[in-house]
Amino acid sequence: MEKAFFDGWSVLVRTAVVGVLAYIILVILLRITGKRTLSKMNAFDFVITIALGSTLATILLSRNVALAQGALALALLVILQYIITWSSVRARWVKKLVTGEPSLLAFRGKFLSKAMRRSRVTEDEIRTAVRSAGISQMTEAEAVVLETDGSFSIVKRGGGSENTSLTNIKMPVQEERK
Repeated sequence: MEKAFFDGWSVLVRTAVVGVLAYIILVILLRITGKRTLSKMNAFDFVITIALGSTLATILLSRNVALAQGALALALLVILQYIITWSSVRARWVKKLVTGEPSLLAFRGKFLSKAMRRSRVTEDEIRTAVRSAGISQMTEAEAVVLETDGSFSIVKRGGGSENTSLTNIKMPVQEERK
């Protein structure tokens, strides 16, 4: 029972040394791969982040994983992330596979129920996003879009360049509801 609380100084020293070195390696790898690795997360980025955290924890706490082996695992995850993001910038099908596409959830004040069900979003969530954008009425919103990172974009009614952001979004077939 005593080892459950303290297993010796060598274990603590190993955790401290390996932890600092693994952290430094991870920061260097992330800096080398650029800002995209740390940008707003889509589902793919989220999975990679969780995998990096899990790998770092394993390096820190498992005596069976040497620092070199852990560093290789971190490098592999970061390199794979870099390859996928590099490819997604150059090939539309890779981008679509990895990040998906934005979804139009409301258009000209009307909720698009099929798109909302597919995206698992409620009317209340959309209304909250619209209010957060400083719009008091749904009818004042030209469009509400669920972005690939899970955030909502609200396009206000009225002319101007604001409506250009709708060009990459597929418009649904006449499906409107109040």
